Amino acid sequence: MYFKRFYDTDLAQASYLLGCQKTGECLVINPVRDIQIYLDEARAQRLSITHVTETHIHADYLSGSRELTAATGARLLLSAEGGADWQYGFDHHPLDHGDVFKIGNIKIEVRHTPGHTPESLSFVVTDLPRGDLPVMLLSGDFVFVGDVGRPDLLDEAAGGTDTRFEGARQMFASLRDVFLSLPDHVQVWPAHSSGSACGKALGAVPGTTVGYERALAWWSPLVQGGDEQAFTDELLSGQPDAPAYYARMKRQNKGGPAVLGMVEPLPELSVTEVRSQLKGGARLIDTRPRAEYQRAAPTNSIHLPEGNTLETWAGWLLDPEREYVLLAPAERTEALRRRLWMVGVDRVTGFLGAADGLPAEPAQPFPAAELPQHADALILDVRSRNEHAQGAIPGSRQLHAGRLPVALAELPRDREIVVHCQSGARSAAAASLLRAEGFSVSELAGGYEAWAAAQ
Repeated sequence: MYFKRFYDTDLAQASYLLGCQKTGECLVINPVRDIQIYLDEARAQRLSITHVTETHIHADYLSGSRELTAATGARLLLSAEGGADWQYGFDHHPLDHGDVFKIGNIKIEVRHTPGHTPESLSFVVTDLPRGDLPVMLLSGDFVFVGDVGRPDLLDEAAGGTDTRFEGARQMFASLRDVFLSLPDHVQVWPAHSSGSACGKALGAVPGTTVGYERALAWWSPLVQGGDEQAFTDELLSGQPDAPAYYARMKRQNKGGPAVLGMVEPLPELSVTEVRSQLKGGARLIDTRPRAEYQRAAPTNSIHLPEGNTLETWAGWLLDPEREYVLLAPAERTEALRRRLWMVGVDRVTGFLGAADGLPAEPAQPFPAAELPQHADALILDVRSRNEHAQGAIPGSRQLHAGRLPVALAELPRDREIVVHCQSGARSAAAASLLRAEGFSVSELAGGYEAWAAAQ
């Protein structure tokens, strides 16, 4: 058996390739939209991608299952569980609880594990040439290292009403009846680790075992002791803010993400062409470092610096229906474009290598000592609820940056808005969106940390 984990550090997302080296077949689980990594790995290992599957309808990134199936002719297997509202809207082979399929000499048993989502599946893997004992559980967003999938996302981001209570009940039952029924030696490979908003206390290591979670997970004594109410109370408390784009990801992943196929390289545009596109409603994605952007912020630009947060912030702040131009070095544009695919931002028309010739104005933050001079401003805290609760500037309004695009109508256009986060990175991106939308906006240098240190 061949096993490979692929990890996206931005979205803290893991996908997997599982292959039978004897027969040359392999399965990809929870693929991302940039499928080249799976094609390259399969080719390197002399495997053919014959099957593709997902553990559930994802909310935090756009699935690559259709893309990979279209490119390889693989069989697409997806959950048929969860009821009529949770069925995929495109061609696939349905999977139900108890189904078994093989990838060469590897046996895959399907387990319905609702809680995080109603249709959630987990896969019990047995390497038959070695014996009849299961070797691993591909748990998706069911069980993480040290935590379990949050059941409140349908309420937070998908328009549900009190679905979190049924989700918590289902999670309790799934842990009791499926997870804890497995032998202690079974490896657990989840779809996320620390940094994901799909849980509140995910561990940073890649995997765990059933026995380790049985012994040490916060939920284990509550589930084994039958205390469903205490489990529910703890599971639902303190969950992180769900970015608004999660609702869009759910809809697109359920209905079927567009298949990109072969794409031409992005063209380099002239300053004249970019100015024309910006005048017509396009936006510039400025990927330069923060200090460089703030010295001269181009008009109609969103600041998404290249780094570990580009995909996350793109999901938070970008409208996928708009057209975009990348401001980035030529050698980086294709990699950046592929990262934008992760959250469904496909309408990138070209790139510009430098900002020279574009209309721009300074966007320098002011120091914390000057905050009293902005007494009439709305102080907008774009950190999470939990961060705000641990300490906040008096009178500030908390609005997570990931929910900013759907709350623009609630913000004043007749007064200054002072944006801040913890240290200044998130607020620079959030302020750039407000600036592009025509708000009067400024930033607090150093964020809450600088303000607190000055008190």
